[in-house]
Amino acid sequence: VQLQASGGGLVQAGGSLRLSCATSGLTFGRNHMAWFRQAPGKEREFVAAIHRNGGSTLYADSVKGRFTISRENAKNTVYLQMSSLKPEDTAVYLCAAKGAILTSVIRNKVGDYDYWGQGTLVTVSS
Repeated sequence: VQLQASGGGLVQAGGSLRLSCATSGLTFGRNHMAWFRQAPGKEREFVAAIHRNGGSTLYADSVKGRFTISRENAKNTVYLQMSSLKPEDTAVYLCAAKGAILTSVIRNKVGDYDYWGQGTLVTVSS
């Protein structure tokens, strides 16, 4: 199983970025997907998650209204559209996958996810 995150970079505060996570080796449509982030010296924290069928999403309070998670099952890819970026959004962003049955809920804990990508660095300058 591979999860390859991309799209990170340096952006000014107030700007936007779109992250992508391309997957292989898993049945994408049977996995809930999530984004987490980890800033230097801090614990990994939940950002957003999306149900395997794309029908429901979950966001951390800190990004609600600014970030949007979406998925394209035909391309085995999950996205994170980030807008109104703040310096405190600076972190390595990692995508994660969890095999799930259709009726299961999406979750926001690190331990809930089975597979992880290597991450992409987002730096927001003030």
